[in-house]
Amino acid sequence: MAGALWFPLMVAAFVGLAAGQDGDWWQRTVFYQIYPRSFMDSDGDGVGDLRGIRNRLWHLRDAGIGATWLSPIFLSPMVDFGYDITDYTAIQPEYGTMEDFESLMDEARRLGVKIILDFVPNHTSDQCEWFRRSVAREPPYSEYYVWHDGREDANGTRLPPNNWQSVFYGSAWTYHPERGQYYLHQFTAQQPDLNFRQPAVVEEMKEVLRFWLRKGVAGFRIDAVNHLFEVEDFRDEPETGTDRDPLSYGYTHHIYTKDLLEDYDMVYQWRALLDDWSRQYGGDSRIIMTEAYANITFTMRYYHEGEDGHGQSVRRGSHMPFNFLLITDLERGSSAQDFVFTINKWLTYMPRDATANWVLGNHDQPRVATRYGAERIDAIHTLLMTLPGIAVTYYGEEIGMEDYRDAIGGTPQDNGEAFIVFSRDPERTPFQWDDTANGGFSIGPSTWLPVNPNYRTLNLAAQKRAERSHYRTYQGLVRLRQHETFRRGSIQLVPYSSSIVTYVRELHGSDTFVIVINLSGESSTVDLASVYSRLAPQLTVASSGSTSSYRSGDIVQSDRLPVDGYDGLVLCSVPVTASHGQDGASGKRTASEVLWSAAKDAAVIASIIIALGTSYYHFQYCPPSSSSWAGGKWPGPKK
Repeated sequence: MAGALWFPLMVAAFVGLAAGQDGDWWQRTVFYQIYPRSFMDSDGDGVGDLRGIRNRLWHLRDAGIGATWLSPIFLSPMVDFGYDITDYTAIQPEYGTMEDFESLMDEARRLGVKIILDFVPNHTSDQCEWFRRSVAREPPYSEYYVWHDGREDANGTRLPPNNWQSVFYGSAWTYHPERGQYYLHQFTAQQPDLNFRQPAVVEEMKEVLRFWLRKGVAGFRIDAVNHLFEVEDFRDEPETGTDRDPLSYGYTHHIYTKDLLEDYDMVYQWRALLDDWSRQYGGDSRIIMTEAYANITFTMRYYHEGEDGHGQSVRRGSHMPFNFLLITDLERGSSAQDFVFTINKWLTYMPRDATANWVLGNHDQPRVATRYGAERIDAIHTLLMTLPGIAVTYYGEEIGMEDYRDAIGGTPQDNGEAFIVFSRDPERTPFQWDDTANGGFSIGPSTWLPVNPNYRTLNLAAQKRAERSHYRTYQGLVRLRQHETFRRGSIQLVPYSSSIVTYVRELHGSDTFVIVINLSGESSTVDLASVYSRLAPQLTVASSGSTSSYRSGDIVQSDRLPVDGYDGLVLCSVPVTASHGQDGASGKRTASEVLWSAAKDAAVIASIIIALGTSYYHFQYCPPSSSSWAGGKWPGPKK
């Protein structure tokens, strides 16, 4: 049974081992999302701010993180905590001033941390000047938003134009008595949708991008990008038949309000703007990260449109269409087979010239410790940091912060049962810096959301003092992923059992690493040599979990490896060739004399890849400027 499961994956391991082409800065760094309200409060008002971010930006540098994207910092009435924007070029006063933002940019440049801004183009606040002028039918703002007369029933009662629902429940249409029409809002009624079929709106939003590019930002994370366009005839959407509540978002298939082809075209236009800016003004590439909860086929279209006769993209799009599969498709009950299937799913559908990314958490989803279990934090971070491509971390995950359900204010009677169940507050609580009042987040008497009481033992300062901790494990993994094998090597995944995920990362002429993730609390002995025949008899531990019985530098046997419950291990090996055999392996951690026996005919290699459905992925990008990895080789455990 196991042999049948492994066979195609093991065949794939012999294909495409050549090193990749060089890439760009964004392909070799770790991205970190900061939720500004909860990162650090500098003035004691209980709300995080830009000065607080600036004062604690050293933490990102210490963790090895190279870029951060900030959830919205723009002027807003805060109905949806910044995702309802009044002015795209002004700073929300409780976060600070434009001078504070510029000071943050100066500090980021000094530390070598790039700043990405959250761009929310689908809708504005209903307090936005554009909307007020559109209500009054002032040119050119009259058609900046999506307006409709609505319809009447047999009794002459005015009704919304169609059966479209808001993502947040209820009709997607609200009647505005002053204008005498309905306006569209795919989210709350206080977030009217912009009309991207108006060229003036398209140009307004491009000018917003230019404004912040002039401030020196490295790019944008684009919110809800697959909601930008709707069909022009406003037809009803077909019912799903699975949800009988006509006000529920699950009542219809959203084929006329979501994932339209025009959404992709807009992303391609924004990408062209950023590329033109980089060509004109020089410096590092400016990038686009896109958020779209969509199926895998739709998501892949954001990378680019079409190819020319040489396999090059005709129109480039998002550098990083966010990959949410680790959030949406996996949880604490998932098996090793589920993990392998989900990882391969992204790598299989992804265009060959694209870069993978792995989003482990964000401000809309329960934290890793809550979804997967606190006991799996190190194992899941081991997975994140050793997969090919870009890793994205939500603030606090590096120390294993947990959701705090009591952070939701009020009672079910005050807020409603649905609010309590679906509130996103529990994963947005303040960062736990130390064990002082408010977890070191604020010197004020209270905070906008209560700090999780476990801050007294679960905090960054304590984990930095400890010899082993979630943070130290995370920090070491970020450092380890600079190795050229993790940056450019191939991957071959095998579910060793229902609870143990294994995969090997290989690169011709470099070190080979094998990763073992135990999803269960039961210890198990693994015979890696029976799965990966090219491994040396002995392996060196390069990383282990904070409670693991192994330490970095320990020597283990590849054919009988005891694995602790919930452990995540990264082991270094020299590939063993058929000509030398395992008995002839020296076990030293250098790959300079390794001779590879892969197929030599490129056409045969290509045909095997197609036949296997790209069972493995060969990741490519260039080395970082850091000299942590001498000659691209693993120097062994840090002393």
